[in-house]
Amino acid sequence: VYSFDSAIFFEEMIDFDFSFTDKYNEKTLDRAIFSLWIMAGISYFKAGLPPKIIIKKGQLNKAQQEFFQKVYEQGLGEFFYQNNLDPTGKITFEALDSQLPEKLNDSEDGVDYQGAIVPLGGGKDSLTTIELLGASNIDFETITVDSDARFRVVSQIIGKPHIEVIRTISPILIDLNEKGALNGHVPISAIWAFIFVVVAVLKGKKQIILSNEHSANEATMNYLGRKINHQYSKTLEFEKDLQRYINANISQNIEYASLLRPFTELQIAQIFCSKVLSKYEGHFSSCNRNFKIKRLPEQGNRAGEKGFTWCGRCPKCAFVFTIFSPFLSRKKLIGIFGKNLFLKAALEPVFMDLLGLTDQKPFECVGEVMEVRKAMIMAQENFPEVRTFLKKFSPVDYARALVYDYEKFHPHVMSDELLTVLLSFMK
Repeated sequence: VYSFDSAIFFEEMIDFDFSFTDKYNEKTLDRAIFSLWIMAGISYFKAGLPPKIIIKKGQLNKAQQEFFQKVYEQGLGEFFYQNNLDPTGKITFEALDSQLPEKLNDSEDGVDYQGAIVPLGGGKDSLTTIELLGASNIDFETITVDSDARFRVVSQIIGKPHIEVIRTISPILIDLNEKGALNGHVPISAIWAFIFVVVAVLKGKKQIILSNEHSANEATMNYLGRKINHQYSKTLEFEKDLQRYINANISQNIEYASLLRPFTELQIAQIFCSKVLSKYEGHFSSCNRNFKIKRLPEQGNRAGEKGFTWCGRCPKCAFVFTIFSPFLSRKKLIGIFGKNLFLKAALEPVFMDLLGLTDQKPFECVGEVMEVRKAMIMAQENFPEVRTFLKKFSPVDYARALVYDYEKFHPHVMSDELLTVLLSFMK
């Protein structure tokens, strides 16, 4: 429950309706749910931007305050830009003076944490992670936030147990947004991250294995001297910060890391097209227009009987079409999307943004400018129409893109066990 000055109240519901481990620890669970409550509050905070955030149940120490203040500020960067607001001094959490949290004693937890949960997004990244893990000895279950028949179909193809968590936003917030309250992007992956931590506690799972790539680290734009990244909560920086927070404030037995972090989006596309696509063809999409927040629980399944689709109009579709283009035949790629996106006049400005020929990348989960350029250079034999875009580059920019190493192995924080899985696959 959240409120603005005890005058407007919001109640958010998160349902964890699945079988739990017999021995989850109540104190660990309380710490995880408290942290989730603070993180999920960002959706309501942004509607009013109150000058102070007062916590009436529980307390933050100084280190926790600094963590959440950073996540709120970085995660709302796009929101501040779109609403023409200066973020300086806008976020103030109450906190104790204590810098260090109470030391955790996980030996008293009594839980033997084993196995992993893997978030299933329905797109190329999570399916690539799942196939890499499927070829290993790691025991895992997939998880989604919200109920969607399409994920059940995909989970049947995967053949692993699947967990559904249902998150229902307060209808009061949606009403306020419709009446003109401040609105905009929130770091949804950060909210989901804490949901996954709660699930790990309830299921006794040791690992939360993400599918975030190196490319997510690139900023979208600069605003008032700050870097804004639409994908902040998918970055390596957030991943490191969250792992430290979990170990200091929730449990030292739970690991949070991305298996795909060393890879660029373009390399993941190469892996997916060659080793994963055939298994999931017709049952995957990276287009975010498949997903919209449902207004009330009684509205039921958002997807109905429809499968995953590609709208063919958004930056995400344009980006994925581009990075698939070097690795699939012309007929195959156009068949997946239903049309040749390179020839859509309405998408020309989007491709210009993706190629870094304008002031900023699209506010979407898209890859680096350089890998989009590299993809088009690689694809021009099968898709000669991309030369229209490539001609806009100077000889120097073209030469840099030509030698760009999209297969470089980038920094990560995964465990030795996960690294072994990745390296074994790459042999």
